[in-house]
Amino acid sequence: MLPLLRVGVLLNQAVNPIEFLTRSSGTWALVGLLVTLAITPLRQITGWSWLQSLRRMLGLFAFFYALVHFATYIWLDQFFDFSAIVQDIIKRPFITIGFAAFVLLIPLALTSTNGWMRRLKRNWGRIHRLIYLIAPLAVIHYFWLVKKDLTQPVLYAAVLCVLLIWRVWRRYSR
Repeated sequence: MLPLLRVGVLLNQAVNPIEFLTRSSGTWALVGLLVTLAITPLRQITGWSWLQSLRRMLGLFAFFYALVHFATYIWLDQFFDFSAIVQDIIKRPFITIGFAAFVLLIPLALTSTNGWMRRLKRNWGRIHRLIYLIAPLAVIHYFWLVKKDLTQPVLYAAVLCVLLIWRVWRRYSR
C-alpha cells in the first residue's frame, strides 16, 4: 500500500500527472528491456544459472510497463480519439517508432508461456529474437522524445550497445 501512496504523492506533485505517468512507465519499460537483455551476459560472466529463471518474469514486467505507457497515451493523453492517434503516429516519428516497438512486444508477451514454447518449438526462439529489434527501437523512441538533455538516452543507448556487442562477440569468438 505504501508504494501506491508514494506514486499518488508524486502524481499530485507533478506539474502534469499524465505526462509524469507516461514518462515514468516508458522509462520502466525501457529499463525492464535492458535488464532482461542483461541476464544472459550476467549469467555467462558470473556462472549464476539461477539468473535465467528471472528472465521471463523481467520480460513480462517490461511488457507490463510498456502496456501502461501505451494505455496512458491512448486513454489519458488522447482520450481514445483514434483519428488524433493515427495523425500523431504519422506526424511524430518518435511515436511511430514507439508504437512499432510496442506492437512487436505483444507476440513476445503472448508466447512467453511453457505451453507456447512447446507448441512453437524452434519458432519460439525466432519470435523472441525480435527483442534485438525492439530494444533499439525503444532506445530510439526515447532518444527522439528528449529535446534538451540527452544524457539519459545516450546512457541507455550505451548500455544497449554493450549488451548487443557482448552477444555478437560471444557468438563469433567460439
